[in-house]
Amino acid sequence: MTAGPQDVEHVVRTIAQTALDNETYFGELDSVVGDGDFGYSLARGFEKVVEGWDDIDRTDPGTFLKKVGMIIASRVGGTSGPLWGTAFLRAGSTAGASAELTGEQVVAMLRAAADGIKARGQSDVGDKTLLDVLVPFTDRLEEELTGGADGGAALAAATRTAREAADATSEMVARKGRASYTGERSRGSVDAGAMALAVIAERLTQSWTTEGAS
Repeated sequence: MTAGPQDVEHVVRTIAQTALDNETYFGELDSVVGDGDFGYSLARGFEKVVEGWDDIDRTDPGTFLKKVGMIIASRVGGTSGPLWGTAFLRAGSTAGASAELTGEQVVAMLRAAADGIKARGQSDVGDKTLLDVLVPFTDRLEEELTGGADGGAALAAATRTAREAADATSEMVARKGRASYTGERSRGSVDAGAMALAVIAERLTQSWTTEGAS
């Protein structure tokens, strides 16, 4: 599995379009025990990414991802901006100046993103956040790639894990964000950020299947 500059751009564009297409859905998920602005905030941030697409520095994938992260951090409201922005910034820093990214590098980028979210949000797996999908998704992707699976198969397997992990957040009690104020009442509904990542993973897998990628 390798990812070139165009692959990285395609991934970011797909993430952005998924956020825009699911603005209402993500907002409805967040409104159950949160303040309901997650879908709107995420969509507005990625809307800015799309609007400024042609002007984003593409010196290398790492630079591109860091620039995207800066846009998101400055444009997405609430707690989502700093968290998602940090994820892209950390992933970009880990990618560095590499023109082609290996599967091992992609896994390292995802782990760096997760570590950045943990540090910025003072959260961890089990707190009912997007980490409850990002970490198991990354673990499964690494497991599949290490076992010899090709990129498409590894992504598909990791995506199934992401959906299962997102659904499983319904049994958790929120410990971070507005949802944490509701205590036990947060049990029974999925975390909006976690489900957003699962939906994004599914869209990426679908794109890989229909359009192909390296």
